[in-house]
Amino acid sequence: MSVLVLDTASRFCSACVYDPAADTILAAREEAIGRGHAERLMGVVADVMDEAGAAFGDLTGLTVTIGPGSFTGIRVGVAAARGIAVARSQPVTGVTTLESLAVQAVDGENPAGPFAVLIGGGRGQIFMQHFSADCDALDAARAVPEDTVSACLRPDCALLVGDAATAVGSDLPNAIDRPVGTIGAVARAGRLFAHAPSPLYLRGADAKPQTGFALPRRSDGENAA
Repeated sequence: MSVLVLDTASRFCSACVYDPAADTILAAREEAIGRGHAERLMGVVADVMDEAGAAFGDLTGLTVTIGPGSFTGIRVGVAAARGIAVARSQPVTGVTTLESLAVQAVDGENPAGPFAVLIGGGRGQIFMQHFSADCDALDAARAVPEDTVSACLRPDCALLVGDAATAVGSDLPNAIDRPVGTIGAVARAGRLFAHAPSPLYLRGADAKPQTGFALPRRSDGENAA
């Protein structure tokens, strides 16, 4: 019983083969590549499958990070997971980057109470969500302006987690300076959370359509040439 786990939602290009019954990572790769996920991902997948001695037909499912994070990276990971799953009629579980960090925090930081996961969202925004010390989601993931994050924290918040934790200016302790959990944390998040394998962006894309080059729309009274 093994699950292929993919993460391309940030600067990392990562994959692992995970045995959920034994809670064991059979093989893992995590490369900080910045860009180029589409070109590198299947090579990383091949590496972990070979190391684990696994075949695609042996998989019982897949887990993939769905965001929030890099627009392009998220699409690459989700598309790859869907493609592998469709070809072999396997289920796909989506987990968020925030959930993966929450799992890593509970496993390694032993928070004394509710905590907030905070990752950079770009354009002056931070993606945030609160979790209990038992890793239950206490609210929905959302994007908030960076200068309002302190006001959005729960009064009982005991810890800040993620790569935007130090940007808040809070006296609360902070941990795990990453935009996503380790690939092992992503794998374990797949046991606790289950979303459809669809991108979660939380904000609009940076790119805008070049409407200045669009042709004028023909009016109803005009006939085609």
